Amino acid sequence: MAFLLDTNVVSELRKRDHCDAGVRRWFSAVDDEELFLSVLVVEEIRRGVELIRRRDVRGARSLERWLRGLERLYEHRILPVTIEICRLWGGLSIDGLIAATALHHGLTLVTRNVADVERSGVEVLNPFAAA
Repeated sequence: MAFLLDTNVVSELRKRDHCDAGVRRWFSAVDDEELFLSVLVVEEIRRGVELIRRRDVRGARSLERWLRGLERLYEHRILPVTIEICRLWGGLSIDGLIAATALHHGLTLVTRNVADVERSGVEVLNPFAAA
């Protein structure tokens, strides 16, 4: 089984020692090659870097370095938004577009925002709720 990670899961994993126990447990049990990112997740984090930069240049640099490492790590597993995905999306939120990416590629979406994507029909896994 392969998985598409949502921004909230990727951000949680950045916390390392303070990461949610369910997320950490799930992540350690999954093969790295089964994990994918949407280009939209990269964009959301990049937008966060720019927002942080306005008030904390050092913090923004740190987050930007982490993002560059993430981009290298997932280099061949960052999925674009294609016309087919846009057709699946049908005007949903950005979370819906991420869900459409998972649907298009036959991936399970790993997210905390289950309610935001339940209408899409995508298979969802919420590692925050894992016991």
